Amino acid sequence: MADGVTAFVPMLGSIDWSAPWLSDLKAIAAPILQAENWRDAFNAAARAQQLCNHRDLPLCFVAQEELPADMAYEEFISANGCVPTRDNLHDFFNALVWLAYPHVKKRLNALQATEIQQSGLARGRLRDATTIFDENAALFVCADPELVAALRAHRWDELFIKRRAAFSDLCHVHLFGHALMEKLTSPYKAITAHTWIVEVEPAFLQLSAQAQRNNLDSIVSRQLAQGLTTSSFTPLPVLGIPDWWLQQDAAFYADQSVFRPKRSA
Repeated sequence: MADGVTAFVPMLGSIDWSAPWLSDLKAIAAPILQAENWRDAFNAAARAQQLCNHRDLPLCFVAQEELPADMAYEEFISANGCVPTRDNLHDFFNALVWLAYPHVKKRLNALQATEIQQSGLARGRLRDATTIFDENAALFVCADPELVAALRAHRWDELFIKRRAAFSDLCHVHLFGHALMEKLTSPYKAITAHTWIVEVEPAFLQLSAQAQRNNLDSIVSRQLAQGLTTSSFTPLPVLGIPDWWLQQDAAFYADQSVFRPKRSA
């Protein structure tokens, strides 16, 4: 192995694949973790899935050193189909999300590249919103409009205590942001996702994890094509999700430094 790859292997051991927030990504990650060179394994998986960027260029994961100093990361992916990838958990999870949600990642990159082309490297609201989605989003998939309303209103007691059984039956939360996944390798109570809400019919939640993920990849990609701003998100302290953490009693949810009330307009 190359030195960088060798040094990275112990870092992969810090990922707890039994954590509930990684349950729907374990199958995708398994062959990567068994490979001698994780970047080569990601590239083999990308070829097998025939992944491409929004210009239909084949997607591949390359060393960070291939990114020119005078070129933005998103611009490079758009122009070449190459994703600069460092030997760290942040970029490992980023590559994993490319395999799990390729259409959403492709859409985000297209939005970012178009914004750079039109506005240069100065960051605007759209680029800020796409970065938030890319780094810290969770997909809140729900078949109950009342639970969606409770989330949006920060009615945490209703969402997590009074209607806990309904949450477990009618809501699924899928992590998307790779920075969010990285933070959860050392979980702490205050970790908060920017949720992207996807309302579905109850039958959707009976699909297999892979079928749900494939459908979400298409649904969310189409939604993003309709527009994205920083106001599109709703915060969610992810360790409040039922059974994602120990000792989720009333005192746990009463901590308003984490489970914050909705700000008045």
